[in-house]
Amino acid sequence: MKYLMGIDNGGTFSKAALFDEEGNQVEVVSVPTITITPKPGFTERDMNELWEVNASAIRQVIEKSEINPKEIAGVSFSGHGKGLYMIDSEGKPSYNGILSTDARAWEQVEKWYQDGTNKKVYEKTFQEILAVQPVSLLAWFKENKPEILEKTKYIFAVKDYIRYMLTGEAYSEYTDCSGSNMVNLKSKQHDKELMKLFGLEECYDKLPPLRYSSDVCGHITESASKKTLLPEGIPVAAGMFDVNACGIASGLSDENQMCMIAGTWSINEFIKKEPVTNGTVDLNSFFCIPGYYLVEESSPTSAGNMEWFIRNIMSFEQKEIKAEGGSIYDLTNEWAASIEPQDCNVIFLPFLNGSNESPLAKGTFVGLTAFHNKKYMLRAVYEGIVFSHVTHVKKLLKNREKPKSICLSGGAANSDVWVQIFADALQIPIDVIEDKELGAQGAAMAAGIAAGIYKDYQEAIKHTVSITKTIEPRPEYKTVYEEKYATYRAVVEGLNCAWSHFKN
Repeated sequence: MKYLMGIDNGGTFSKAALFDEEGNQVEVVSVPTITITPKPGFTERDMNELWEVNASAIRQVIEKSEINPKEIAGVSFSGHGKGLYMIDSEGKPSYNGILSTDARAWEQVEKWYQDGTNKKVYEKTFQEILAVQPVSLLAWFKENKPEILEKTKYIFAVKDYIRYMLTGEAYSEYTDCSGSNMVNLKSKQHDKELMKLFGLEECYDKLPPLRYSSDVCGHITESASKKTLLPEGIPVAAGMFDVNACGIASGLSDENQMCMIAGTWSINEFIKKEPVTNGTVDLNSFFCIPGYYLVEESSPTSAGNMEWFIRNIMSFEQKEIKAEGGSIYDLTNEWAASIEPQDCNVIFLPFLNGSNESPLAKGTFVGLTAFHNKKYMLRAVYEGIVFSHVTHVKKLLKNREKPKSICLSGGAANSDVWVQIFADALQIPIDVIEDKELGAQGAAMAAGIAAGIYKDYQEAIKHTVSITKTIEPRPEYKTVYEEKYATYRAVVEGLNCAWSHFKN
């Protein structure tokens, strides 16, 4: 039996997971990462600390598994898309890493929409421009901290940086770069003219060579082996954007399927042989299976909002439960289930970390009265997050038939109460995948292909993917949720004129 290592760097945790050839999760270690917020809208992390966290997680997972490290056949990665990680000619960080929840570059994006740059860019990338994409952040640095760009040698996504630290070799990867307005989807290459449209032509030579997700992009170095216990010389695959990783680990491999990921980001996606170019969806990118495009609607409006609620509104309850050795999520599910959907008329906009409406939109509760308590607010958080997903799914469904079911992963998938709200609001059955680290599992599948264990992704899916349950929608709640969603939309539209007053 050989083993495969998947390393996943999300917005709040770095995870290393070990899987056997059949996709069984042997061991996982998850380590929180520190987010630095020097100003409102800025979310950064220390890249040196990030590497130490990753190395520690890898070493711990090998030690805890008690396997012989020599039985590990390959390594690969998944990671949050967008954001920015830059290193200099000495291999040291040029600046802090920037997370996918950063909003500092919104003015750069606004200028590109005002002067028509967005339309010219769309002809090459088939996607809208987001404030957190590397191109926007690079433009911000050019305007505000040009010395950082001058000393930067390589521009990376988060997983590319960790791969570089393990191999000493610099590569870009298609799924990340093509979802970041940095690849011409027609030529399938980095494009000087595209970078010039953004005013970033000097950054073109800082973009490392592109590779596919399962391509070998180096091998574990001697120094990395000593630090992590990974065997020196084993192949390291390019890896993929985490929405690809969760998709492929959910079995997404043909055009009939649809996936949702409810984590820090609301990710909603399907794959297609051709990109959707009619302007009805925000993002087209390359999928990890060559020949397919990932059609994606996403925003940082998902379960990360509930983590804020727990941390700030339920801190007392969290301390009590922690002292008793229980789980705060058992309590949140109990509270949410105690209120029927028709009995909660509070609306929550899940825009604490960003929005899929206006770049300046903020999180808020609407409809609170003296009658309502924390339980009603929590129920509104569950529903508001679902409604943001519904907004994205409705846009996707303009370009395809309604699926027989939607596969859900991420933190929300661990809550039957929450999954039922998804099913009822969408009136579509929801498939829940086996509870394991899907981002790391998708990475491990790419590692297995690179190591020759699997022929391709289809074979990897047959060996590793299983649906544990399907939750059916309740027809009697169809009208209830249609009315609640209409109220949610009315609140969003009603506040659109107010967001410009909240620039910080």
